[in-house]
Amino acid sequence: MSFNDLREIRKKSLLNLLGLYKRANAGHIGSSLSCLDILLYLYFYKMNQEDKFILSKGHAALALYVVLYESGKISLQELETYYNDGTLLAAHPPTNRRIKEIIFGTGSLGHGLSLSTGLALSNRYNEKKFNVYCVLSDGDCNEGSTWEAALFAGQHHLNNLTVIIDQNHLQGFGESKNVINLEPFVKKWEAFNFDVVVAENGNQFESLDTAFSSADIHSLKPKCIIAKTVKGHGVSYMENKMEWHYLPMSDEQYKIAIDEINRNA
Repeated sequence: MSFNDLREIRKKSLLNLLGLYKRANAGHIGSSLSCLDILLYLYFYKMNQEDKFILSKGHAALALYVVLYESGKISLQELETYYNDGTLLAAHPPTNRRIKEIIFGTGSLGHGLSLSTGLALSNRYNEKKFNVYCVLSDGDCNEGSTWEAALFAGQHHLNNLTVIIDQNHLQGFGESKNVINLEPFVKKWEAFNFDVVVAENGNQFESLDTAFSSADIHSLKPKCIIAKTVKGHGVSYMENKMEWHYLPMSDEQYKIAIDEINRNA
């Protein structure tokens, strides 16, 4: 699949995502928009069928749901139940394994990397060999459990583990640097014994591909891709605005967003 083909899937995913958010009158739109390109790249370009994926920033669950739909993992009928009473597709990923591609329920930040390290370690004790990909948010990286898991992954040379950080520099309480300043960010992950590569434009497939291709596949270290993204990417009035961590769209805002996607995506 070419990146032009993937951009066509991205447009359909954006329209689906915004339509479902509007119908649900739900928030966390900006969080889903910042990581959608990462998830599309992983599912359509990077991951093998046996690989495992964990979305630690579970509040962006709808981005995952639309990607699972586009990749044929869930049906349109299932997707359209998003946020409804009794749905399997709640605001955060479900915990009951009834959707087999969603291995763990997430959303309380700081859990995803711990779960991912356990999966990666399991390769040493069974015959199934796979890679594990875990997407973290800025807020995930404020949590002590994230860094405990990073220490564990580096200590045990879990080179089948790749962490992708959706670094949009915003979180629920403001700019990340003002909540907990994590700089020097690259050096922190390197100090925890990760191979680190920065994707300068984490909302562009080519930039993500360059970063992944630059990672040393022969290294014994786990990998960390720091993807520099934009919260609310693709909808101009949402971009780099903290309030779109929470707000639902009005009718007029939804129309503007759909018009922009149809013109530009």
